Amino acid sequence: MPVLEINQLTKTYRSITAVKDLSLQVNKGQVFGILGPNGSGKTTTLGIILGIIRADVGTFSWFDGEYGRDERMHIGALLETPNFYPYLSAWDNLEIVAHIKKIQEPQIDRWLQLVNLLERKDSAFRTFSFGMKQRLAIAAAMIGDPAVLIFDEPTNGLDPQGIAEVREIILRIAGEGKTIIMASHILDEVEKVCSHVGIIKKGKLLATGEVGAILSNDRQVDIAAEDLPKLKALLSSLPAITKLEEKNHHLSLLVKEEITAAYLNKLAFDNGLVLTHLSMRPKSLESEFLEITR
Repeated sequence: MPVLEINQLTKTYRSITAVKDLSLQVNKGQVFGILGPNGSGKTTTLGIILGIIRADVGTFSWFDGEYGRDERMHIGALLETPNFYPYLSAWDNLEIVAHIKKIQEPQIDRWLQLVNLLERKDSAFRTFSFGMKQRLAIAAAMIGDPAVLIFDEPTNGLDPQGIAEVREIILRIAGEGKTIIMASHILDEVEKVCSHVGIIKKGKLLATGEVGAILSNDRQVDIAAEDLPKLKALLSSLPAITKLEEKNHHLSLLVKEEITAAYLNKLAFDNGLVLTHLSMRPKSLESEFLEITR
């Protein structure tokens, strides 16, 4: 079931096109990562679908129009730096958020427990570390128990421990069946957290689909034999080989994880070929991401 449908969104700022003909679909229960370099239009896209920024062209719809004008009541969001009253406690700040959202039973203890801040509920916001402030902002987004959570660079500026804590919280929220849309420029973050990804650059969608399909764990293989044309013909027939190029008297392949060096060696030998070179290494997801966005 589609939770969000975006159709050909375009947004320009004078001579700069922030988003260009962007179309995406996010389905219920997905953890959808919008991945792209800084300045690629991620935050602008989130601003548009939250109604903060008006698109020049295109449309978007939430929940297939099920909630009408009340759709924002079912969406929680964390954009940019968390802002709270510094002299008030975590509890009091969340109580104000609940009042603004008009939530009668905000379950503040539940959300503080979720982000591991229940023991600090009476501490002033100004005494919190940056990571704690970020986690409190996630708790604020959860007030009202929304169906969809939107996070814009949720681990930006955090130390490794803070990144791990926020990642664990997002996975916990996803485990409750929530739909999550997360913008990030960090490949590792998207790979570890998201089920689906849309890669954008300069506001344009370059690729979208399941993380494992778009950012695959294919292996890079360099292989050669004296009869290179025969080897090339043999390997070209294998569906587990996703890319095959001839380079400097050897073949460069991308193969699925299940293909091993022993399998390739035996395959060649069984077909009357003796390999003169064979090396295999994991393909860097970073290099694949850079390939897509180049």
